[in-house]
Amino acid sequence: MLKNLKKLRQERNISQQKLAEIVGVSQQSINKYENHNIEPDIQTLIMFADYFDTSIDYIVGYTSVERKVGYSDPIELNSEECDLVKWYRQLNRNEKKSIVMVIKNYLHIGHGSKNDSM
Repeated sequence: MLKNLKKLRQERNISQQKLAEIVGVSQQSINKYENHNIEPDIQTLIMFADYFDTSIDYIVGYTSVERKVGYSDPIELNSEECDLVKWYRQLNRNEKKSIVMVIKNYLHIGHGSKNDSM
């Protein structure tokens, strides 16, 4: 059973028949996906996720995060950079602001600069 499929469909006021037409399955299949332990193939899951702009994980109930997770380039950190991130996360809000100001000062970021994204 696809835990959140019915919820997504009902929130958007789409009938089982209409959703079936969109993804290319029968209305009976949609009913089985929503109400019984019948699971669609991966391509159908992808079509549901794309149509509802969410993730497969959300549709099957593996996460409660409804928004689609976008692609991001992986950032590789060396051990020193990992330590800096770990230490930064231990700071309170004001301490973090101070660190950001120091970094901006060293990089000459701020004062309306186009690089002022922090």
